[in-house]
Amino acid sequence: MAGNNSPMICQRCVMDSSVQGIHFDQNGICNYCHDFDKHISSYRFSDVASEKQIASLIKKIKDAAKGKEYDSIVGLSGGVDSSYIAFLAYKFGLKPLAIHFDNGWNSEIAVSNIKKIVNQCRFDLETYVINWPEFRDLQRSFLKASVVDIEMVTDHAIFAAMFHYAKKYKIKYVLSGTNFTTEHGMPNDWTWRKSDIINIRDIQNRFGKLKIKSYPTMGSLEFALIRKLGIPFGYIELLNAINYRKNDAMTVLKKEFNWEYYGGKHYESVFTKFYQGYILPKKFGIDKRMVHWSALVRNGEITRTEACKEMAKPIYTEVELQADKEYVCKKLEFSQREFNDMMAASPKKHLFYKSDQRYLNIYTQLYKILKTMIRS
Repeated sequence: MAGNNSPMICQRCVMDSSVQGIHFDQNGICNYCHDFDKHISSYRFSDVASEKQIASLIKKIKDAAKGKEYDSIVGLSGGVDSSYIAFLAYKFGLKPLAIHFDNGWNSEIAVSNIKKIVNQCRFDLETYVINWPEFRDLQRSFLKASVVDIEMVTDHAIFAAMFHYAKKYKIKYVLSGTNFTTEHGMPNDWTWRKSDIINIRDIQNRFGKLKIKSYPTMGSLEFALIRKLGIPFGYIELLNAINYRKNDAMTVLKKEFNWEYYGGKHYESVFTKFYQGYILPKKFGIDKRMVHWSALVRNGEITRTEACKEMAKPIYTEVELQADKEYVCKKLEFSQREFNDMMAASPKKHLFYKSDQRYLNIYTQLYKILKTMIRS
């Protein structure tokens, strides 16, 4: 039982009552666990069914690329999910073009992991190096805007850059590391839609000094057509076609590539580690470890007791925090005082700024009509 001043914690995972909109049943089980149970049957397969599903996807990818140099694109960050996608592509004899998005914040471990994988798999690698002054100005703007999803500027650019290469090399399929089993359960108000270029542009226009010129972009409609209908490129989530387990994936990666773990989900990026480990908890009261550990509990990879112990550990030591804070401030050209003032400013919703939200509602209705027409 939680104390009077302590949040109520789910009796199955480690999501707690600090999450807006969470609710618990009579047994103390949260709605995120119930939602997982509702959908997990679509992501659990017998070995035979999984092999059949993967074989069908691989055949579709290869058939669409006959006579071409590449049959797919793999976005490679050096993290677990993208690295395992690269391993699967190698294992099943695909010919992917590996794409790495360099936004200036790569950790040394991430760079090393990428080199090990592309060298052993003999994949061609294209590195999209962002225009640093422009991207730095974007990150500064999002910090000044006090919105929760500062990583939106990286995630949007990653998607846009991958589809730029797909168009350039006439590649039909992009392989994604997105997966249900280890990523399920992110509260809606902890993030924002990565496709909302109107939101990005408005925040930059209000707070930035530079115009968006070379930063890779794509519209929400284009994004929706790709993700939902595969037009003009197919978007394949290979990890959702297997019984994916993150711990098993790391074991394979270490064995096959001498791959190294970097300490936390998305911590392959120095900025992401600081964002998730300091900015989110300090300014927004959000600890994303809660979602990450809860997903692994539901997926049967760790026990709830183990997850509770991990949650009890400090995200940063004082020495590490000070070092990373100084590094981030210096790289983004903020004084400590400026940064502290931004951290103290009240958070704002993304919808405080211009957004494509009303267009998204129209797209959703059109998508439903298209699906009905296709079925009939």
